[in-house]
Amino acid sequence: MAGLGRSFESLIPTELIDDEFDPTLQEDKKESKLKELKLEDIVRDEEQPRREFSQEAIEALAASIKEHGVLQPIVVTREDGKYKIVAGERRWRASKIAGLKTIPAIVRTLDSQNRLELSIIENAQREDLNAIELATAYAKLKTQFNLTAEDIAAKVGKSEQTIQNTLRLLTLPDDVKKIMVKEKLTEGVMRPLVSRDEETIRKVLPKIVEEGWTARKVERYIAYTKKKSSTALIKKHQDHKTEDALTAKYNAVARINGKSLTFKCKNEAELKSLIKNLL
Repeated sequence: MAGLGRSFESLIPTELIDDEFDPTLQEDKKESKLKELKLEDIVRDEEQPRREFSQEAIEALAASIKEHGVLQPIVVTREDGKYKIVAGERRWRASKIAGLKTIPAIVRTLDSQNRLELSIIENAQREDLNAIELATAYAKLKTQFNLTAEDIAAKVGKSEQTIQNTLRLLTLPDDVKKIMVKEKLTEGVMRPLVSRDEETIRKVLPKIVEEGWTARKVERYIAYTKKKSSTALIKKHQDHKTEDALTAKYNAVARINGKSLTFKCKNEAELKSLIKNLL
């Protein structure tokens, strides 16, 4: 599982929230307008705490925008003839570097912004939401309302670690998230698969669905495969040390393959010398 030391920014794909799992999408459409705005008409919110932006990260995002466009609209409110950024300043800055003239933006009034925040919080407290819908609601609070994990935890009455654990589900492959929703798999049983390689996920997922594996059984399986992999690496390292020692001792290239040991000689003289030494 992803380390708890990772920053909140890195827990979710911040540029992508899948509308399919957004429990407040319809209300958002009623409260907001999606427009293509000129970059020159947009200003940052000077009242927000000033943040340091990595120039390298901004330029990398700009390169992505050049190739794929802006994948998620920024969020703005209309103020004094301009549009003030509520969320998406990195995308706005990167779009300017990418040479764009306009950017897709969700335009909200301050009242609608407040109403939507309350709606998302209310939805996040519902017991009938599946874990992916819940994670998407949290992600929306983060990306479109600039809330931290601590803020979200306080608003929905849960611990910060709980918020972070739920958000990590969004890093699962898209088709896996859909299976999770369809099969009504719990957050607990899927959490051990977060940040695992896709091969492992696809080996375990059918076991969870068809055999009803518990979270504990998934954890044991992953621990076993990690131990097995580590043991194999240690054994391979030991084999390499043995090969080097035998090569130096007999002046012939030694190779260990499973339970077999072979020597490779450069010429007949080396072969005769090897046989003499072995005998």
